[in-house]
Amino acid sequence: MTSWAYGPLLGFDTETTGVNPSSDRVVTAALVMRDGAGTRERTWLIDPGVEIPEGAAAIHGITTEKARAEGRPPAEALAEIATMIAQALGAGIPVVAFNAGFDLQILDSELARHGLPTLPERLGGPVRPVIDPLVIDRAVDRYRRGKRTLGHLCEVYGVTGSGLHTAEVDVVATLDVLQAIARRHAPQLQHLDLLGLHAFQVDAHRAWAENFREWLATKGRTDGPGDAWPY
Repeated sequence: MTSWAYGPLLGFDTETTGVNPSSDRVVTAALVMRDGAGTRERTWLIDPGVEIPEGAAAIHGITTEKARAEGRPPAEALAEIATMIAQALGAGIPVVAFNAGFDLQILDSELARHGLPTLPERLGGPVRPVIDPLVIDRAVDRYRRGKRTLGHLCEVYGVTGSGLHTAEVDVVATLDVLQAIARRHAPQLQHLDLLGLHAFQVDAHRAWAENFREWLATKGRTDGPGDAWPY
């Protein structure tokens, strides 16, 4: 296994009111530190200040009523989350997130909404190193058929677990999938240090996005993902 896969790693995930990182809100979040001392997690339940759609609540289990009754004020919780992430990145500890662009972008959108410094502002530069098992899996097993959701990757890489779609469970599964990818594809990844791995993912995402947009064009569609990664 590559050296970075042993940690320390800071896993991050959110559950939200929807899938638009610019306009939707964070409802729950989890940070999971994995290092030589083991795995430690911290979670937040947040009152997003808006109605939580029934479809979103059906996925993560948090209703508007529960968030209002038990959730933390968003500015307070978001500041804690961003501080912990910035401290880890400042210490050279990578942030690990599945489909990292979404979680990092919605966090920054929320921080800006509440007048708080974004991650780039806190770091004084780009958000890195970030590790995204989805981006890596697409690059190292490009032609595998089937979906690439976190649940499907758990099956592909033999990661057991249940109850996906709670933030803390998803983070632990993401860390387990990352380590399984690192074991299975060590020859392709073992020469990379953390910054090299980050750059590898930037290039891998760009290549995937270009290919995906080309495929969409054959269907008469002009939408598709942007080239920038993590966001």
